[in-house]
Amino acid sequence: MRSIRAYHRPQTLDEALALLTRSGIAARILAGGTRVTTISAVDPFEVVDLQALSLDGITVDGDAVVLGAMRRLQDVVDSEVVPAGLCELALREGPNTLRNAATIGGIIASADSESELLAGLLVHNAVISVATSAGVNDMPLADVLTDRGALRGAVITEVRVATGGVTAAARTGRTPADRSIVAAVARLAPDGQTSVAVTGVAATPVLIDPDRLDTLEPPGDFRGSPEYRRALAAVLVPRAVAQVRETE
Repeated sequence: MRSIRAYHRPQTLDEALALLTRSGIAARILAGGTRVTTISAVDPFEVVDLQALSLDGITVDGDAVVLGAMRRLQDVVDSEVVPAGLCELALREGPNTLRNAATIGGIIASADSESELLAGLLVHNAVISVATSAGVNDMPLADVLTDRGALRGAVITEVRVATGGVTAAARTGRTPADRSIVAAVARLAPDGQTSVAVTGVAATPVLIDPDRLDTLEPPGDFRGSPEYRRALAAVLVPRAVAQVRETE
């Protein structure tokens, strides 16, 4: 089993980055703690706790809302300024015991292929601020999920999501309360553009073209074969799109 060799609680972002980029030291970020405590492997590692960095703000900036990376999922669920569709998707991330610990930055860093909240962030044009020793870069969430190396030795500081429009989700799970096998999240933006993201068909949730579902190559597991997942996507994507277009 992998063990924690040292615990650090930096007081500044620069101190946190210095701890994460030391040569020869395996370090992991501790945000909500819902993932790091379940890691198992051979080598010991050190944890860098971000709780003292004041990364839990939430502000409205024009047609966007900015969430600090340490904002808890339950705060997202309860927020009056986060788009209602995202609040509902945050609620589906797990029970309240998890939501009161897990953070929005942790959800992004974990890149869970089944996360409906990640799919929602994708269709809400989420932009991630990533701090490194070289400075802060703003990256579309889709790029962060594609290039996991962008987070190596880095700290997610905030998430900017577009507001406005209408969001809807369609999903299939083994039971209504279970995590979805495949889910489709669609958003009709104020400018009339429709975007769709799907979970359960790739290594992470992905933005897709509804007219090119036949190009999907989902992984298979005990809950569904690649063919089954592709068939689910072919049903769920039009369903989610139809729901948002009913509002036009």
